[in-house]
Amino acid sequence: MPRPIDPTLRRARRLQIIDAGLTAFARHGYAGATTAQICRIAGVGSGTFFHHFPTKNALLVAILELGAEETRDFFASQDQATPPREVLLGYVDHAVADLTDPRAASFITMVGGLTSNADIRAALQADEGTTRSRVRDVVTAAQRQRQIRADMTPDRLTVWIMLLIDGFASRVAGGDFDAGAEAPLLREQVELLLDGPPAPDLTP
Repeated sequence: MPRPIDPTLRRARRLQIIDAGLTAFARHGYAGATTAQICRIAGVGSGTFFHHFPTKNALLVAILELGAEETRDFFASQDQATPPREVLLGYVDHAVADLTDPRAASFITMVGGLTSNADIRAALQADEGTTRSRVRDVVTAAQRQRQIRADMTPDRLTVWIMLLIDGFASRVAGGDFDAGAEAPLLREQVELLLDGPPAPDLTP
């Protein structure tokens, strides 16, 4: 009788391969990264690799899907007592933390060149949809509680929050941009966006 599979161990091994794939893709690009290289970095055999991922393409999709999963986990883990405005700013910090990974620039550039791949495009769209949905829900709650500006619709304000984060990510991908050092300025810009223009001075 075969031994039961430990789901915790299975997930740990899967994440181990995903992390190795991220390293290999960042170093060698999609075409240059081989399953043999990924296996060496992960410290696993090819049989283990193909047990989890039938193709290199499936591994790349899994990396992108993990990003969406981490976004869902971030919002799901927030204490209900935390003000929605602080949740939004916390998400900005969460997003920037990923961009401080030294592999981020090369990986973002590589993925940007693969949008003609239907699987990759679908994974990117799903990731964006997850982020948009979660951020919009928190924006709506923050507006309802009068914690942020209310002169923009939740959809429009969500688009602008994502635009600031995506623009920051694009600069990281462009190189010569220290995500960790510049993160406080991104947070400041998001705070200014959430506050809206200052009230006019009506002092006579």
